[in-house]
Amino acid sequence: MKSAIRSMYLGVACAAVLAPQIASAQSTVTLYGRVVSGLAYIDHVYDPVANASFSKTMVAGNQWGTSMWGMKGKEDLGGGLAANFLVESGFDLKTGSAGAALFNRRAYVGLSNASWGSFRFGKNLFISNDVWDLDPTGQQWVGSATLVRGRSWPGASNVIEYSTPDMGGFNATAQISLGEQAGNSKANRGEGISLTYANQDLMLRAIYSAKHNAAGTFTDVFNTSKETIVGGTYKIGPAKLYAAYDYITAPEAALTAASQLKHAWVGVRYDVTPALTLIGTVFHVKSDRVAGKATLGMVGADYSM
Repeated sequence: MKSAIRSMYLGVACAAVLAPQIASAQSTVTLYGRVVSGLAYIDHVYDPVANASFSKTMVAGNQWGTSMWGMKGKEDLGGGLAANFLVESGFDLKTGSAGAALFNRRAYVGLSNASWGSFRFGKNLFISNDVWDLDPTGQQWVGSATLVRGRSWPGASNVIEYSTPDMGGFNATAQISLGEQAGNSKANRGEGISLTYANQDLMLRAIYSAKHNAAGTFTDVFNTSKETIVGGTYKIGPAKLYAAYDYITAPEAALTAASQLKHAWVGVRYDVTPALTLIGTVFHVKSDRVAGKATLGMVGADYSM
């Protein structure tokens, strides 16, 4: 799993939230969207057939975040209770393709109350996506998901999810994605919990998630496995520091495949001006059995227009 990839990206990401189509004191419906594109140059791309490395230039699609559109709404039911929904579809701006599902990212309905929290039912991002707040890149194409082949950013269907209200800086979310298989409740099931503490400049987070295969076991560290992430951020003046540790295990993996990944990173975001932010981070992963390891460094900048 040794790798060396250097990349340079030039592009513009545009985001827009459209005005609500319906708005009143009791209910709102909002249409929103974001389109992302740019130019990417990548070198040291290894071709196993030619046994050589090459470079390529490409139109970048979702390297700085997913292009998407969606609708969200909220209805006040009285007594502090509200009903809400969200449907969202991601797409590749380069080709216009959006996958097989109409709403391939999120599609849920729920109830919320400031006193007891919120429930959601439907399709959502898998709970491991909460690593977003621990990633200096904001979980971009080069980020915390790269060396673990996207283990932390899948979606989840048949979801039941509960989030607590804020409790003095603490909050928690629990999620289960039902496999809906008769005779084996673990088959294709996913579950997890995310715990967060935030207090002024400090944020700490712990995430546990498990993704079962069709047999209800864990056989692939990159897909069907158990993952634990712990980390935090701390703001010092214009700088925001990041550090996290990610441990992934697949105890039923074949003896010829990795059964553990130890993944860690540190990084910083530095606000040069209110519009310009510099980013730097280093990721490192090491696997057992196959003796694979890789290190990924990233430097970049965000400019808000």
